[in-house]
Amino acid sequence: MRRKPLFPPPVSAATGRRKRHKGRQAFSVLSINGRVRLRRVRWHCSKEGSETPIDRLVDEAESTISEGVREMACRVNQDASSFLKAAGILYRTAHIEVSKETLRQLVEGEGNAVLRAMQRGELGPGWSAEDCLTQQQTTRVYLGCDGVKVPIITDEEKKKRRKNIREKRRRRGRKCKPLPRAKVGADNAYKEFRVGYLYDETKQHRYVGVTSGDHKIAGRMLRRMSDQVGLRQADECIALIDGAPWIRNEVEFHGLTENIGLDFYHLQDYAQKTRRVVFGEQTPQGREWTEDLMHTFKHDGYDAASDQLFQWRKRLRGAKRSAANRLLQYAAQRRDMIRYPQFRQKHWQIGSGPTEAECKTTTQRVKGRGRRWDSRNAEAMMALAALHDSGLWHQRWETLDPQRN
Repeated sequence: MRRKPLFPPPVSAATGRRKRHKGRQAFSVLSINGRVRLRRVRWHCSKEGSETPIDRLVDEAESTISEGVREMACRVNQDASSFLKAAGILYRTAHIEVSKETLRQLVEGEGNAVLRAMQRGELGPGWSAEDCLTQQQTTRVYLGCDGVKVPIITDEEKKKRRKNIREKRRRRGRKCKPLPRAKVGADNAYKEFRVGYLYDETKQHRYVGVTSGDHKIAGRMLRRMSDQVGLRQADECIALIDGAPWIRNEVEFHGLTENIGLDFYHLQDYAQKTRRVVFGEQTPQGREWTEDLMHTFKHDGYDAASDQLFQWRKRLRGAKRSAANRLLQYAAQRRDMIRYPQFRQKHWQIGSGPTEAECKTTTQRVKGRGRRWDSRNAEAMMALAALHDSGLWHQRWETLDPQRN
């Protein structure tokens, strides 16, 4: 008596008939428990093609590498300096053997998937503005944004690499598959990416976004992030920026907040540059002048500091006077953002240190000696870092991909 098949032939949605049995074929999946080798039946329909239903029971993505291995590879890659080193760590710690090229494609693919999910709003923070309670019993959210330079492969470097590969193939003397179509590289060795950051007073709630787009795309990213956390429902929303005009313009254009403050330490850094021109590199008089000026900015505000600078400038001539004029102009263009006494009175922060620190951690994997990236792949690497720093790693790998192996 013929045994009843465990998995009956699937029915084609196009024809309404059962699909044809195309025989058993070998298949293997790399999982966190090692490589699993299977033989399964393929079913075929002329209008829908072939399928293997049992693959979906092994791995939801029907891929040769399980979700568990993908997550582990992405975790290891975050702290590695290269894909080769990450592959070595993965083998030594978990006995999962993958080549550096396979690992690169795997991690970059996952990073691009995370980036698309964040851009579509499928990944969002598990907190809202109402959760950001302060000691003053108000809800407060800080907004930060900054540009970072990322090393990019230039078009000249791409052509040089392609030429070297062709030369190696010629010396090998064997017929090889044709190279894929060449991609156009960047015109400069570095490109500015943009990082957006939302956080509360204690940094327990954080949400990070990255983009390789221009200031308009960065503005839309900040708007999406703000809508996801309900920024307008916060009692207090403060934007702390480094004074770049494009950041302020985007914050104001999208109506994110009216409380925009200039980072105190960027203003201090500009004052230090002026000190070096006027007083020299290391002089007690110069350090005393800087401390006195910044104390005035911090405790008395822009008007008092501006009057102090005007009186001081009268005694200067030549290059020293020009340096003083540049400092006055820098502060005057940002006078509406220099409100440190009011900020301190309301217990608001006056420094954008958290945003600066986040820019370093987000670009840690893509920066370093000898590293060059395609713009899209660099953005994918930064998206994985943003995913981790936003506390969304669990949501990505557990909620969106429940069938992990």
